[in-house]
Amino acid sequence: MTVVPITSPDLDAAEVSWFAALCSDDYRLLGQPDGDLRSSWEHCSGIVKKAEGYGFRNILCPSSYQVGQDTLSFVAGCAPITTDINFLAAIRCGEVQPVMLARAVATLDHMLKGRLTLNVISSDFPGEVADSRYRYKRSHEVVEILRQAWTQDHIEYDGDIYKISKLSADPARPYQQNGGPLLYFGGYSPDALELCGAQCDVYLMWPETRATLVERMRAVHARAAAHNRTLDYGLRVHMIVRDTEAEAKEYAEHLVSKLDDEYGKLIRDRAHDSISLGVSHQARARELADQFGYLEPHMWTGIGRARSGCGAALVGSVDQVMSEIEAYQAMGIRAFIFSGYPHMDEADHFGTKVLPLLKTCSLPQAYGRVPTSTPATPLGIGERR
Repeated sequence: MTVVPITSPDLDAAEVSWFAALCSDDYRLLGQPDGDLRSSWEHCSGIVKKAEGYGFRNILCPSSYQVGQDTLSFVAGCAPITTDINFLAAIRCGEVQPVMLARAVATLDHMLKGRLTLNVISSDFPGEVADSRYRYKRSHEVVEILRQAWTQDHIEYDGDIYKISKLSADPARPYQQNGGPLLYFGGYSPDALELCGAQCDVYLMWPETRATLVERMRAVHARAAAHNRTLDYGLRVHMIVRDTEAEAKEYAEHLVSKLDDEYGKLIRDRAHDSISLGVSHQARARELADQFGYLEPHMWTGIGRARSGCGAALVGSVDQVMSEIEAYQAMGIRAFIFSGYPHMDEADHFGTKVLPLLKTCSLPQAYGRVPTSTPATPLGIGERR
């Protein structure tokens, strides 16, 4: 399989992340709400602390308008109770005036001493149905304003949506002085790929066939190359790992053993991005799967029956899961965001069985974003601006 040309020759190290279920996305049985697993400060901060204890390098903190907790407030609350793990905080572009967002992010970055990364989202707002091109144009302008606020003394911007004249950027300087927090992004339309290629650092994908992922990476690489930039690539996927393949597959079947498909559809439809192109690709993956829900030998799409967004899991023994991760790394994927049900329990399985076998890195450190008292291992990453 042809890999995507990137500037990172040392792909034996990866950023391995976990997931904080801020949006009431935690179950013992999919489609069966569990009171003690609902989104709460106590439960979700517990997931964060467990992930940090195992040595996960980052943790995705998602955003939803309809369920769960406010993302930036949650991450701020985690600053004093953690010391090592980075936070991948989702920001919905346009939700907050860009200069105010720049200041909020900078404050949070100082609270975390640089342990902050951002997941750029271009969704509709509640009650809004905006053209896709407009949404990505809005995000493009927001990110450009953030860059100015993080790197310049004054903000001067004349866009189609935002116009800002000679505004001091002094309060908006982040802790990470080399360009501010890394920007992760996932999207599928031509406008989305253009935004990522021009502005972002890590392109995140949801599970599809390997051949499809490679083609998507090629398309993003071409858009980045047009701007004389290179990107890193990431995969967001659920995880079911056990000592044997039979145990893992048995647990996968157990997860959906009481799932009512009508209720699963209700769960999917309540998500604000349920009509997005990315979600339609996850639905297509389920259609292409075999009678047991497997798109590829260890890629199980059953989770997507009760979840909008990332809808598949790697299922297998420790050796099988390791082989899958290594194959993705050989394709050029550098960042992994894993999760599982329940999130605490699956963190135990992955954190004890697989994570110790992986060589991991922090992408902000690799990009030179986070000051460190000891030099990070050289990873061969070139200038990404």
